[in-house]
Amino acid sequence: MRSRKACFSVTAAMALAAALAAGAPAPQPIELRLAELHPADHPTAQADYEFARLVRERSGGRILVSVYPDSVLGQEVAVLEQLQFGAIDIARVSLSAVSVYVPRLGALQMPYLYEDEGHMWRVLKGDLGRELLASVSQAGFVGLGWFEAGARSFYTARKQVLVPADLKGMRIRVQEGGVMADVVSAFGGIAVPKAFGEVYSAIQSGEIGGAENNASTYYTSNHYKIAPFFTLTEHARVPEIVVGSAVGFASLTAADRALLAEAAMDTIDFQRAAWERYEKVAAERIREAGVKIVKIADLRPWRNLVSGVYAKQPADIRAIIERVRSFE
Repeated sequence: MRSRKACFSVTAAMALAAALAAGAPAPQPIELRLAELHPADHPTAQADYEFARLVRERSGGRILVSVYPDSVLGQEVAVLEQLQFGAIDIARVSLSAVSVYVPRLGALQMPYLYEDEGHMWRVLKGDLGRELLASVSQAGFVGLGWFEAGARSFYTARKQVLVPADLKGMRIRVQEGGVMADVVSAFGGIAVPKAFGEVYSAIQSGEIGGAENNASTYYTSNHYKIAPFFTLTEHARVPEIVVGSAVGFASLTAADRALLAEAAMDTIDFQRAAWERYEKVAAERIREAGVKIVKIADLRPWRNLVSGVYAKQPADIRAIIERVRSFE
């Protein structure tokens, strides 16, 4: 009797489990929001989409990253604030914006710091790059990876800049945070910190006389239409940074956090290749639009003027600069 009851109980339990399994809803995917400043066709945004693809593929569809380009989720300052309390999960932002929270990152924004692009990437992919990426945790962020952002140069609305003296008294937009305000001042200009989304109207209205950025962003932002003088000073190479929200990531498993970090790192080469292609397109398009482009042949006067910017840096920043310069 007991045996028959036991068999019945086991059979009933198995049937109930099967019924529940058949009717149970599938687990909901983890949905993450990624904020992007640039439009969808910009190489950094294209890399965001590639990152999202890798995450979906490697997680078997368990983790879905939705990319919000063109500042849909706000300008950088607002995005970083939202990251800190978990309203946004991931963001691709400028290093300058994050350096407000993590001053050590200012070392990577110094003018004429690197010999070339290759030098910068050897630093970023090495021990120092990993250390600095990890250092953003002190501000409530999770460092995921670096993106290429080209060399920054000046563009102006009313006259071509040929020598530093041409910037004297000119109001030039700089990123909010970082050392670029000191760089512009060293060249004789008046630095005007301003959100990227406000630059077009500020140039158009005459509030500022120009700005500094890379050629790709100069093109995608349409700034070339109102500031048709582009001077290749290439005074800085400032990488972009991809960061996550420490609050948001706390709810993920260690394995999923590692998956996201690995996908971000594996997106770097894709982004660099996309950047290289797009930079050529941008250069061609702005030339076709009639932009006057001047490449500065002798950068020594420009380099000499920024020596004071280096001299005023605190000891911890100078130590990082020395490590960068000694990197082979």
